[in-house]
Amino acid sequence: MSSDAEYFWLSQTHKPKPDLNGLVFGTIFTDHMLTIEWSLEEGWQKPHIQPFGNLSVHPGCSALHYAVQLFEGMKAYRGPDNKVRLFRPMINMKRMLKSAHRACLPSFDCAELLECIRKLVEVDQDWVPHSDSASLYIRPTFLGTEPTLGVKKPRKALLFVILSPVGSYFSTGAKPVSLWADSKYIRAWRGGTGDCKMGGNYGASIYAQYEAVDYGCQQVLWLYGDDHQITEVGTMNLFLYWVNEKGEEELATPPLDGIILPGVTRQSILELARKWGEFKVSERYLTMADLGQALEENRVREMFGSGTACVVSPVGRILYQGENLHIPCEGNLPPLASRLLKELTDIQVRHQTHDTLHNIFYSPINIMYVSVI
Repeated sequence: MSSDAEYFWLSQTHKPKPDLNGLVFGTIFTDHMLTIEWSLEEGWQKPHIQPFGNLSVHPGCSALHYAVQLFEGMKAYRGPDNKVRLFRPMINMKRMLKSAHRACLPSFDCAELLECIRKLVEVDQDWVPHSDSASLYIRPTFLGTEPTLGVKKPRKALLFVILSPVGSYFSTGAKPVSLWADSKYIRAWRGGTGDCKMGGNYGASIYAQYEAVDYGCQQVLWLYGDDHQITEVGTMNLFLYWVNEKGEEELATPPLDGIILPGVTRQSILELARKWGEFKVSERYLTMADLGQALEENRVREMFGSGTACVVSPVGRILYQGENLHIPCEGNLPPLASRLLKELTDIQVRHQTHDTLHNIFYSPINIMYVSVI
C-alpha cells in the first residue's frame, strides 16, 4: 500500500447534499470511495479513489461465510475557520490493525492508510457539513475475499473506505437514553473478540437490541459474569460519575480486560478528566449491585456513554430485573456530560482547549488537517 501511487477516477456527476435536519445516521453516502486490494502472492495493490458504487465479490468469499471482516469508525469535522480536521485518527488506525491481526487479515502501514483516507476526504470535502452538530463519518472496512469455503486465513482481501454525512446517532438527539440490562445475552467474553471492532460483534447483538426495544428501551447494557458486571452499551463505552464506597468523588469506567472495546472517545475523556485533577478517575469493575446500592444512598451523580458516533450521551433510565433504575439527570445533558461534550467539541470542531491539554490533543498524530481547495 502506497499513498503516493493512488489512482484517481473521479465521478463526473455529483449527488445533491442532504438536508442536515433529520438526517438519519449512516443512510447517505458521498460521491467517492477508496478501495485497496491485497493478495498473498502480490501484496498490497495501488489504492484507488473512485466513484461510489457497489462492490463485486465472489459468492464463496470468507467474509460472507465466516465473518472474516472488521471495520472502523471515525469522523472529519469542519471548523469555523473552514478547515477540515480528523480527530486522533492514528488511534483508529492502530485499533484497526489490532483487529486485522485477530481476524487473520493482512497487516498494513497505519500512516499510509491514514494518508489515503485523508486524500479521500479531501476529494469529498464539500460533504463535510458546515455545522457544529454534524460531521462526516468515515467507515474503513476490511474483508477477506478469497473464493473458498475452507475455514482458513484468506489469501485475498479488500480494504475499502466510504464516507457518510451524519448528525446525531440517536433519534432522540442529546436527550438521555434508556438501557435494558439483562444477563440473558452476552456480548463478549475473555479470550473472544470483544476488544476488536468486528462486524460479528454487532450483528450478533441485533436480536437483543430488538428485545430491548420491546421493553421500551433504546439500547442494551451488556452485563458479564454471575455478579452482573457492567461492561458497555451496544454503541458506547460507559461512565459512572458518583461518590464511591469510600466517599470519594469518582468518574469510573470498566477496564480494558479484553471484553471492552478501547474507544477513542473513552480514552479522550479519561485523559481530559485526569488532566483536570478535580476528582478521582478510575478504570475499575462496576456491578449492577454497586449501582443499585449507590442509587439507594443517593451517591450517583451522572451516568453517560461515549463513542465516535454519539460523542457523549447521558443515561436516564436502566431497566434491570423488572425495575426501572432512574439515573439523576439535570435537564437533557447533566453538568459533567455537558462539560465533556463541550470540551471534546471545542477540540474536534473549534480547535480550542486549555493549554495543559494542548500536547495531548494537538500533536500532528492527534489532529490531521485536510487541505481545503
